[in-house]
Amino acid sequence: MTIDHTAADRPTRDLDPSIGELQLEERSSLRRVAGLSTELQDVNDAEYRQLRLERVVLVGVWTEGSAAQADAAMAELAQLAETAGSEVCDALIQRRDKPDAATFIGSGKVSVLKDVIAATGADTVICDGELTPGQLLALEKAVNVKVIDRTALILDIFAQHATSREGKAQVSLAQMEYMLPRLRGWGESLSRQAGGRAGSNGGVGLRGPGETKIETDRRRIRERMAKLRREIKGMKQSRDTKRYRRRATPVPSIAIAGYTNAGKSSLLNRITGAGVLVQNALFATLDPTTRRADLPDGRSVVFTDTVGFVRHLPTQLVEAFRSTLEEVVDSELLLHVVDGSDAFPLRQIEAVRKVVNEVVEEQNAERPRELLVINKIDAADPVVLAELHHALPDAVFVSAATGQGVDELLERIMQIVASGDTELTLEIPYTRGDLVARVHGEGAVVEEEHSARGTRLVVRLPASVAGELREFVIDDDPRDGAA
Repeated sequence: MTIDHTAADRPTRDLDPSIGELQLEERSSLRRVAGLSTELQDVNDAEYRQLRLERVVLVGVWTEGSAAQADAAMAELAQLAETAGSEVCDALIQRRDKPDAATFIGSGKVSVLKDVIAATGADTVICDGELTPGQLLALEKAVNVKVIDRTALILDIFAQHATSREGKAQVSLAQMEYMLPRLRGWGESLSRQAGGRAGSNGGVGLRGPGETKIETDRRRIRERMAKLRREIKGMKQSRDTKRYRRRATPVPSIAIAGYTNAGKSSLLNRITGAGVLVQNALFATLDPTTRRADLPDGRSVVFTDTVGFVRHLPTQLVEAFRSTLEEVVDSELLLHVVDGSDAFPLRQIEAVRKVVNEVVEEQNAERPRELLVINKIDAADPVVLAELHHALPDAVFVSAATGQGVDELLERIMQIVASGDTELTLEIPYTRGDLVARVHGEGAVVEEEHSARGTRLVVRLPASVAGELREFVIDDDPRDGAA
């Protein structure tokens, strides 16, 4: 039988809090202090301070798609900002063919933005796009408050939510890759020469050609990045070893992937009772979680929850989390979870498939079989669900919160996993009880009876396991089983 409960369903008086509940309590207890002004006296020091988002104004450039899609993009940016701990004061969207090369939104909209900042008392501007170093500097000088882009915002969220050693290292590497080309002086101090002052007031130790302070910082960042890459490579070897051990056993591996906040962790909890952190926020969980569960036919499978995706996921994060994303490539089945309550779920599917295809191509691997799972049907618009039923006839519609459709999902998974099985009739001596236990754990038992010579089993097994048990086959006419 499949474990069918979540952390919310468990009696809190009888069981200790799950790991996810403890993490959620800890995360909720840490809030950013409001009311501390972060207005820049010198706008050049933005990169050298920890992002402290408080009152923000969102700015977007609408270059393609409908007005509803542009509004949805800004709503997603607002969710990201709130997840990072800020208060969204206002939002501006400008219709342009392409972002302005100088200030991203153009000089006219900059004037409007300055008025909005003055009226709302905001101290941070978040742009819905990746700004070039020149755009970032020009816009900061124009509005005289801190300006960050979508990439920096997502990196800040990842830095807050990373808990494992590997996750923290991956986020640090991504932040440094983003910061390196945007590094600039803190006022005048980082542009001063450390040498070349012989005969003047340089003093002992400062004579010679020297290098600028900013060059020293760049060199140190590159050294730190090289060290992080070596550490992540070592962690990747450990992850590869664990993955190899899982593949050495015939237990099928199933990866749960999808857009951020689509309900992947909730679905994992519903199926396996994992008790991982569940929060209605973007990128609530980053570290992959692997749990074992039993399908309705008794077969054991392994589910792995992976990091979520998002529209325009920063390339630095895709590169840094490569070893984590490889869990998707090495799985036998990909459960692609989609938020059915989203206004544009098909765009979510497109964004996730784009990243998955990039990883598959880089690994030169075969794309795993995909099963679309439309989640949150209890909160979805019936009209949107009807459109999804028509557009995605092979998808499974579930609600991880209520459990609706989960049994059908497990049946579909069972059919897919068993599609390549071989049906055999085995007679195993009573002295080999270990083989009987293995058959029950790695295959589906159709019939079982006991005789004077041993245990007679009609089973469906993976081809690799069936080949190892040929000596116990009493019916040499195997049939291909289909669930």
